[in-house]
Amino acid sequence: MDILYFAWLRERIGVPRERVETGAATVRDLVAELSARDAGYAAAFADLSALRVALDQELSEFDAPLSGVREVAFFPPMTGG
Repeated sequence: MDILYFAWLRERIGVPRERVETGAATVRDLVAELSARDAGYAAAFADLSALRVALDQELSEFDAPLSGVREVAFFPPMTGG
């Protein structure tokens, strides 16, 4: 699956996107796998309340299943104005 990182997540992790093979059942499981990679990932995912996630370009929740998902995007909340 493709994983996209936006804004400060991209800066902490060091890449804008990557392709990963995962056995994670939910987004939260995927976050746990990614966080275990290194300190950059751990810092990026340290506070899930400061993040939003989209699955195949639709806003979702961290407990959402990943079955059949092709793209996961992580980004900070956006503000209008």
